[in-house]
Amino acid sequence: MTTATTRTPRTPPARPGAAGAPAPPDGVRPALPSLTGLRWVAALLVFGLHINNFGYLGGQAGRLVSWAFTPGGTGVSFFFILSGFVLTWSARPGDRAPGFWRRRIARVYPVHLATALLAVAIAFAMGKPALPTWKQTLANLSLVHSWWQPWWQTLNPVSWSLACEAFFYALFPALFWLLRRLNARGTLALGGLAAVVALTLAWADAHHWLNQPMYSLPLARLPEFVLGTVTARLVLLGRWRGPGVEGSLALAILGYFLVPQVAPGYAATSCTLAGFTLLIPAAAVADLRGQPTLWRGRRLVRLGELSFAFYMVHLLVLRAGISVLGDKPRFGAVAGIGVTAAAFAISLALSWALFEGVERPVRRLLLRDRRTKERPAVQKEPVAAE
Repeated sequence: MTTATTRTPRTPPARPGAAGAPAPPDGVRPALPSLTGLRWVAALLVFGLHINNFGYLGGQAGRLVSWAFTPGGTGVSFFFILSGFVLTWSARPGDRAPGFWRRRIARVYPVHLATALLAVAIAFAMGKPALPTWKQTLANLSLVHSWWQPWWQTLNPVSWSLACEAFFYALFPALFWLLRRLNARGTLALGGLAAVVALTLAWADAHHWLNQPMYSLPLARLPEFVLGTVTARLVLLGRWRGPGVEGSLALAILGYFLVPQVAPGYAATSCTLAGFTLLIPAAAVADLRGQPTLWRGRRLVRLGELSFAFYMVHLLVLRAGISVLGDKPRFGAVAGIGVTAAAFAISLALSWALFEGVERPVRRLLLRDRRTKERPAVQKEPVAAE
């Protein structure tokens, strides 16, 4: 659900034919702009899911939106895998855990706090101040609310994935220490174990063998994050042997549209796990080799930089719209597309304001006494989105 928000010159991709040109494991790593662009695509899937859930379109248009975006919740799995990949790619071997945690807090917490306050303001403005209890509020602000199912969507509902990310951040220094001591075969074994655990949990969740729903439980989402760290390590070692961008993208799309065939919730992970796990390193290797991808364009990369703020604010915009549009209005195609475009535009404008007015300046403020000691950031690191 982890990015250095200061603008730094992007390292150009390696020349084609450079045998993949993996970055030295302990060196300064090249930027991977395709991963930033992919973040925006995943954020749009989440937006489409919520447009479908809020029932903006009816009739044939509504059925088309449902077909296209009912699987959009799998975007959360994509972001968890992507987060593990980029944290490993940009990790600093000599870094200490407190420094890493400080940067993660500076990255995600300002926007989390701002949108939590916005959620309260919207509730009062709508005349529905059904606010959480002080325990729920404290759990949300402490980013532990996803550990207890009745609390997982308090305040800004989408912040549940940040609680998962907070758990990943807590474990990452130890996980990175382990990865640096594993050879390629050991790294592959760790990845295989993570995949087996994820698929087993998906099967158990689909058959209701567990009392605790897996979808929002941070411990259950950990295997996806581990898969991201494993693939990044293999790319860094020059030992990644997965399919290229085209094959990985085809597998990811196929898995995405298989989602409606399985039980809703965590079980959907079983459909997209392979495609997403292969697509992310495939896009990274394409960047390293200077090969073209669909996600490297300047505008798409810029939108990818806004994707965290967009994710955090868009559901609040849709909630506020209920007071004007009503609950599940089921508009016709023209009106439905119009209100969807308006919600998208407002969400994008607010995400730009959050990025430029909260995310970047507050991060600079929180890290200002460390800036001269930090290595220049080379990759925008993703956070999870639902």
